[in-house]
Amino acid sequence: MTTTHANQARDALLLRCDSLDSDALLILRGGVSLLEYGDMRRRFLCHSMRKSFLSALIGIQVARGGFDVSLTLAALDIDDINALSDVERSATLYDLLTARSGIYHPANYETQWMTRIKPPRHSQPPGCRWSYNNWDFNALGSAYRQLAGMDIHRAFFEQIAQPIGMADFRPQDGWMEPGAHSRHAAYPFRLSTRDLARFGQLFLQQGHWRGKQIIPAQWVRQSLLPYSHAGDRGAYGYMWWLARDGVALPGCLLPSGSYFAYGAGGHYCLILPALDAVVVHRVNTDIAGREVNRFQFGQLINAVLAFLAALSGEQT
Repeated sequence: MTTTHANQARDALLLRCDSLDSDALLILRGGVSLLEYGDMRRRFLCHSMRKSFLSALIGIQVARGGFDVSLTLAALDIDDINALSDVERSATLYDLLTARSGIYHPANYETQWMTRIKPPRHSQPPGCRWSYNNWDFNALGSAYRQLAGMDIHRAFFEQIAQPIGMADFRPQDGWMEPGAHSRHAAYPFRLSTRDLARFGQLFLQQGHWRGKQIIPAQWVRQSLLPYSHAGDRGAYGYMWWLARDGVALPGCLLPSGSYFAYGAGGHYCLILPALDAVVVHRVNTDIAGREVNRFQFGQLINAVLAFLAALSGEQT
């Protein structure tokens, strides 16, 4: 491939960004920025990418002996507005971490899609069925605060953001968001594109950063195992989305081993270990109706892969 071809691939990628509601795109390879589109410093709402942040914090706490994933909700006295049954309270923190609790109680901070796919209450026992369920993720946040004795956002700042040199994140960029549906609040984050890329790079480096093990490498590996088949969305680990035989984004064949944190509206932190690359995409979802859907994002990633291939001199 010639430099001209790489420039053409770059131009095609930028034109695709221009054609979408994309507000930021950052591509790292080998930890070095290859392409920046939009504002790298603006703190966009992260939506459900928050779950991957909590997963990382849980891994740190597990290694410290302060979080036992075998504990049941009954042991922690976790309940909700509409009382949980004895069967529901037998769910473990591991069941919540893998989104297999079988608890389909109403949840706060759900998208319409999450509400639609939720099975009927009491239809499944714990551990038997995967369902992308905000009740699990929010209750896991409650369990973390109870066991760790720490605010989620302060812990993220002290245990992850500061050690890896995030430039923009402050503890006040996260907050607890209660709601009428459940006792368990959501824990939204705002994070800049460049800070989110560092988080992705941390996982690409197996939790290691400049001579220090920030997240246990074993936890990183466990987080990225395909515990559940997620249909045409790939597979699911410990609150991370995984490519399954290349399947994850419509119309796009992801390299083996790829995985990502995803937030509603088009927020992605995509890690491509086969290419030593991290791709972060953001949308200003503070503007109503602004969105890059997963079909559009799949085509955008095709353009990203073509750009990376052109830079590597590979045939596409």
